[in-house]
Amino acid sequence: MRISVFGCGYLGAVHAACMAKLGHEVVGIDVLEEHIAMLEAGRPPFHEPGLPELLKEALSSGRLHFTTDASAAADATVHFICVGTPQKKHENAADLSYVRSAVGSLLPSLKPGDVVVGKSTVPVGTAEELQERVHEAQSGAELIWNPEFLREGFAVKDTLTPDRFVYGAEPTEQGRAAMAVLDEVYAKALSTGTPKIEADLATAQLVKVAANSFLATKISFINAMAELCEATGADVTLLADSIGHDARIGRKFLNAGLGFGGGCLPKDIRAFMARAGELGVADALTFLREVDSVNMRRRVRMVDLAREVCGGSIVGRTIAVLGAAFKPDSDDIRDSPALSVAAQMQLQGAHVTVTDPKAIDNAKKKWPDLVFVDGVEDAVAGAEAVLLLTEWPEYLALDPEELRQHVAAPVIVDGRNALDPVVWRAAGWTYRALGRP
Repeated sequence: MRISVFGCGYLGAVHAACMAKLGHEVVGIDVLEEHIAMLEAGRPPFHEPGLPELLKEALSSGRLHFTTDASAAADATVHFICVGTPQKKHENAADLSYVRSAVGSLLPSLKPGDVVVGKSTVPVGTAEELQERVHEAQSGAELIWNPEFLREGFAVKDTLTPDRFVYGAEPTEQGRAAMAVLDEVYAKALSTGTPKIEADLATAQLVKVAANSFLATKISFINAMAELCEATGADVTLLADSIGHDARIGRKFLNAGLGFGGGCLPKDIRAFMARAGELGVADALTFLREVDSVNMRRRVRMVDLAREVCGGSIVGRTIAVLGAAFKPDSDDIRDSPALSVAAQMQLQGAHVTVTDPKAIDNAKKKWPDLVFVDGVEDAVAGAEAVLLLTEWPEYLALDPEELRQHVAAPVIVDGRNALDPVVWRAAGWTYRALGRP
């Protein structure tokens, strides 16, 4: 099929390359000329495992190209909207200007039978608004909502072999025809038994934000338990293991630590609360305020813990921070807990050095006053405390005996509860972690 993808950021670039991998003819469209030039050269403007190889394969096949010209969508039948919906400045609500602009630039190219597929995460009610615009421009075209469920670091896999599809469409003959077209796009995954849920537009828009809110709640729950564990001398890791054996609860996302960040969970739960208020049902989501609050408190507690291991003050102390990205296998620093902690410590008088395998260039742009180095040895040289704040595999594999040779004091604070305290203590390190004695 001939496909256009509006928005070639994280979601759109991955989706475009994966659709070409599936055999479709794809054009990626974006207003950022620099990003388009990089993608046309086979270089993603962000780090995502497996994407560079996939991108080069798709480009060399001739089935994929990128442009800033929105009229290139005229040759396509299916049009994916994959632009961002960031949080508005000084508000919790989502900024829908990019979604509206993308659809507006597509409208002149629509033909009878075309299908517009929304993948961006939007407040419920947005699809209905966009559907009206599509019908006004071309009554024979249809909009359906097909939320994405990508995990950074696993985006290629999640696109090619998703764990489910959700289609949201109007209950009309035209809506059903549009869903049939989308079945053709995803034919390979559907043929292997991937579950598909057909829903109304409102439900399809709620799915992603509801899922993210549930995950955020689970993470903040175990971090709230970590606060209780610290007050009582209990071990939050053993607590999580114990309750995780309950099949109704499960062990996933019960890793206490520094909390969540990134470009999805924080802004999505805030936008969800804002939309609930607009709909007159704000009370239904008041619990998300505490979820957000617990998450932000983890960052403050990490600074407090650094102060404790430094004898009550971090002023003038040399502290190494391992990790800048909000999660491993990503160079995404949006709302990064690691950088938030590093910046807070520096403002409070510490000498902070930060390292990360992939996110340093992005971090320098956002936090130019922090000191960044490329390697772990350079970061920990002379450090009086080492903070593990992003659980990159290479940090988890560090040899505590060898690392001890480079620090001024063998003190480590495990912000992700990812290291084995027995091993580190046996190597002579003082080990501390959130929620553990």
